[in-house]
Amino acid sequence: MSGVKPPFTYETALQKVKAAQNLWNTKDPQKVSLAYTPDTRWRNRGDFINGREEVVQWLTKKWEKEDGYRLRKELFAFTDNKIAVFFYYEWFETKADGSKQWYRCHGLEDWTFNREGLMEKRQMSGNDVPITDSQRWFKDESVHVDDVQIPEHELI
Repeated sequence: MSGVKPPFTYETALQKVKAAQNLWNTKDPQKVSLAYTPDTRWRNRGDFINGREEVVQWLTKKWEKEDGYRLRKELFAFTDNKIAVFFYYEWFETKADGSKQWYRCHGLEDWTFNREGLMEKRQMSGNDVPITDSQRWFKDESVHVDDVQIPEHELI
């Protein structure tokens, strides 16, 4: 997740956030896991994950379920070795009748980094909200998620 190491400044914290966003959007569990310490600890909603091996397994299941996954992360706050982000991602599941049900997850993450810049702790809280296709923000795959204009009234 970039060569950026603590202590963070505004600029380096923002670089770290966008590097994480772009890495997760690859949907490559093995590649993503390398941004974390070998003994990383996660809480993702109600799941507790320990170590890179479990991260790979958990991300594999996640992206098998969440088709059409596209993520945007924004810097919320930072200190010397911690970063907080808010995020949005969209995904769909295919129903039995073949139709798609889209969701948008809104949430917050709390990250703690070691001296080498690898994440040693990640906590995530998020809520999936059913949306219609017309409510999607990240429809156009050719447009980078950072270039999508998100309606102000939806940023709560």
